[in-house]
Parts: sequence; structure tokens; C-alpha cells
Amino acid sequence: MRAAVRYGVLGLLALAVVSSIVSVLIAGLPGLWGALLGAAVGGGFILFTALGVLLTSKMPATTAGAVLLGTWLLKLILAIVVMAVLKPMDFYSKGALVLTIVFALIIVLGSETYGVLSQRALYVDPKPSPDERK
Repeated sequence: MRAAVRYGVLGLLALAVVSSIVSVLIAGLPGLWGALLGAAVGGGFILFTALGVLLTSKMPATTAGAVLLGTWLLKLILAIVVMAVLKPMDFYSKGALVLTIVFALIIVLGSETYGVLSQRALYVDPKPSPDERK
């Protein structure tokens, strides 16, 4: 799971740089703010889930599930509050914000998926040899 978080962060950083450059060229300084806010909101939303899974991996399944559900609800409320606070403001480009959020969700999820799938992990527990049973 650490690889998934690492690839997700790298993908988010790459998106933030590319999105910022494109947005500045199209919309100027408001585009830069929109891209940075979009990367923070979209990428943070997904990365906090991966971090939650990583931090609760040693807990019992019911505890980990409760923690993940609680953090998901908290993230959802926080995202709604952030969007409500940003809505009346005009220092950022709304188009850059929305596009960067969408691309952040896609790129970070793809990066995390690649990180999980590229790791070698046992699917079953190996049987102990006859010498190890004694």
C-alpha cells in the first residue's frame, strides 16, 4: 500500500505542475489558483483514503472499516464545505478547478492502482515444511 501512496503522490505532483502551467497559459493567475486548489481537493480526497487504509491495515477488520467509513464521511463533509466557501470567491478559475479535480481523481486513482498491482504479494499463506512443524 505504501507504493500506492507513493505513486499517487507522484502522479498528483505531476498533475499539479502540468495543470498549473496549462491553466496559467489559458487563464492567467486565476488559472494557477484554480489548478492548485483542484489538485489539493481532488488529490487530497483520494490520497487520504489510501493513507487511511495504510494506517488501519493492522487493525481488526471491523475497526478498520469503521475508521475508513468515518474518514470518508469527514472527507465528504470537508469537500462540500470547501466548495461552498470557494463558490462566491472570484480569485480562481472555476474551469481550471473543476478540470483539475476531475483529472486528479483519475490520475491519482490510476497511480494508486498501478502501485498496488505492481507489488508482489502472496495470495495464500505458504505451507510450512515438515521440519518447521516441530
